[in-house]
Amino acid sequence: MDPLVIGIAGGTGSGKTTVTKAILERLDTTRVVVIQHDSYYRDLSAYNGETPDTINFDHPDSLETPLMIEHITALKAGKSIEQPIYNFTTHRRLDSTRRLDPREIIIIDGILIFVDKELRELMDVKIFVDTDADERLVRRIRRDILERGRSVESVMQQYMSTVKPMHLEFVEPSKHWADVIIPRGAMNTVAIDMVVSKISMMLRMAEHHDDRSTTPVKEPR
Repeated sequence: MDPLVIGIAGGTGSGKTTVTKAILERLDTTRVVVIQHDSYYRDLSAYNGETPDTINFDHPDSLETPLMIEHITALKAGKSIEQPIYNFTTHRRLDSTRRLDPREIIIIDGILIFVDKELRELMDVKIFVDTDADERLVRRIRRDILERGRSVESVMQQYMSTVKPMHLEFVEPSKHWADVIIPRGAMNTVAIDMVVSKISMMLRMAEHHDDRSTTPVKEPR
């Protein structure tokens, strides 16, 4: 059967990754592969000598989305891929890659995944995690300081100059394409349970259809 492709989007710090983990906890993880849009940030060398503080990393052009589309298409066709590994401290891709093998469920995680029409149309289910702006900012500050070696000043400067404007221009309007909107992120266990139930039902329907299509038809006597 064709893989089930699920997109999980939302603003920075909205809890997309936590929601993804909550969904995975309720599914058979041997049937799932997760592919993150963040892995496809362009290497710093692509900016012709610009320094990180002058680059808008929150614009869709900062991501190599065509490569991600190519990789998801390959996974849907049953082929393994070599996903880039991006270092957020150096703003460069590592020489090594991460091998991802095809699975029955493909989960795509990213802030801007609903913006690109071609990428969006690969998805069977589109989920938008909707979280209060103040809470998202606090989470981003914590993450960037602890995980990416940034200062409070640099995080706030980036938030005001690019993160917030790009959220209003691209991320928030992309909510329009969502099939499901989850307020309050992973704390909304009712919504997550409903999403998991829907995914399980779609898998059962696909398996049933696949079984019927492969059952030989008896010729009439």
